[in-house]
This record gives sequence, C-alpha cells and structure tokens, in this order.
Amino acid sequence: MKTIAVIGAGTMGNGIAHVFAQNGYKVNLVDISQESLDKGTLTISNNLDRMLLKNVITNKEKTNTLENITTYTSLKEGVSEVGLVIEAATENVDLKLSIFRELDIFCNENTILATNTSSISITQIAAATKRPDKVIGMHFMNPVPIMKLVEIIRGYNTSDDVTLAVMEISEKLGKIATEVNDYPGFVANRILMPMINEAIETLYNNVAGVSEIDTVMKLGMAHPMGPLQLADFIGLDVCLSILNVMHNGFKNPKYAPCPLLVNMVMAGKTGVKSGEGFYNYSESRKAEKVATQFAQ
Repeated sequence: MKTIAVIGAGTMGNGIAHVFAQNGYKVNLVDISQESLDKGTLTISNNLDRMLLKNVITNKEKTNTLENITTYTSLKEGVSEVGLVIEAATENVDLKLSIFRELDIFCNENTILATNTSSISITQIAAATKRPDKVIGMHFMNPVPIMKLVEIIRGYNTSDDVTLAVMEISEKLGKIATEVNDYPGFVANRILMPMINEAIETLYNNVAGVSEIDTVMKLGMAHPMGPLQLADFIGLDVCLSILNVMHNGFKNPKYAPCPLLVNMVMAGKTGVKSGEGFYNYSESRKAEKVATQFAQ
C-alpha cells in the first residue's frame, strides 16, 4: 500500500491525493485530460501554500508532498502497480460502473478498489467487477485536507479483511473512519441532503430569503455554515444527483428534489464552481467584497 491511485483530479480527487501524498504515500493521480491534472496539482500546491503560511507544514514537507504525486492520462498505466485505487469521478452511476469494469481488468488481482461515491450503491458498483469482496466505499468529506471524517461503506460482499485494511489506512491519514452499511445516501447524505432540500423548499415557498435561512441555521442550530451556502459549496448538481439516487432507491417522496434546485441546475447555476448558486461568486463580486473589507 505504499503506492495508491486516485481517479479524478477534481475537488475531491485532488483533495484525496493531497492527503495521501502529505502522509508519505506515492500517489498516481489519473484523469482523462492533462488540463484537469494541471488544475488539480495547482490546487494542491495552493492549498499547501496556505498551510505553509499558517506554519502547519514546512517547505520541505510541501516539496515532498508534491514530489509524491505523479500524473497520468492513461488509466491502465496509472493503476497497474498500486495496492489501492480510490475512484473520485463525477457522481454518475454509469460512469462509475464503466471505470470499475476497466479497473478490474487493469489492476492486480489483490488491489483494493474503493469509490468516493457519496450516495451510489457499493454493491452495485462491486457487481461490475470480478472482485466484489475487494470493493468498498471511502466517502471523504470536503475539503478533504481539513475534514476528519471518512465514511467507510461495506458492500454486500466486501470482506472483513478489506474493511479492516481500509479503516487502518484512513486512520494513518489522521482521519476518523466510521463504518456504515450500504443504503442510498449512507449516513451523511441521508441526513444532510433532506435538510438542504428542505432549506431550498423554504426559499421556494418564500418563507424567508437566502441569507435569512442560513442565519437561522447558523445562529439557531450552531451550524458552521448555512444549508444553502453549503449546497453551493458541495455543488447544486451534486446535491441533485444525490437526492435523485435516494429518491429512486427509497421510492419515498420526501427525497424528491425541490423544483427550484432542478431549475437552477438546468440553468447552469451550480454554486461556487460555476460562479453563482444561491450566492454570487463572480470575480467582480469577490473584488467588491475585498474592497469593502479594506474600506472598513
């Protein structure tokens, strides 16, 4: 387990790669485009710079972390000699099944195949392989370098040995590993997403505005971030995908996505990554905010 592979260099993938590399693992970061890989490694470097400024790490630790990461655009080359693969691609079941079919072919027969899915059935993903006993869920929280929790999700056939090994690896990263069973949304999103959806319904029904809803939850419920701001941070498209998985899995109307969420995603307003969601994150607004802070 000295070398691991991470599939996907997006927000979750580069965060997972960062944490493993910082803890001494050799990491093969795999994506379909060099542009995505360059963007992902730049994000890791920038995050390490922030840690450096706060005296959390040294220059040497930053250098070692970056040197531990090798990028690949070939899935076969990136995963052929690793003990653990963590898939962190888009939350799309067909895409994940396709990736796991390929991983099953390209990886050593003893390689553990993990997915960072936040809602999709581990058992379903494992069924795309000939090693269902070695398929498991490792659901990291965003931002990965900061958040302590890793949800470890056992599929129907996941072995005890694989579960124990993944729990131990998570703890070596300084994370708190919590084992849960394989049901739509697992624990974190089964509880979180209905709350976010209800906050969107509250806005949709004109009970209160965006900032008012978030203020009530922050000050009244001691949440560090309001549910609408959190939805923007997660990505409204991701929230919609998770709600659809739970709605289809449980056949329960309480998981049905709010029409406002559906419309915002169709309009391309997916939160921080698109520049606008329930809040505006455009460069002009950011500059305005900075100017206001200096004026004060």
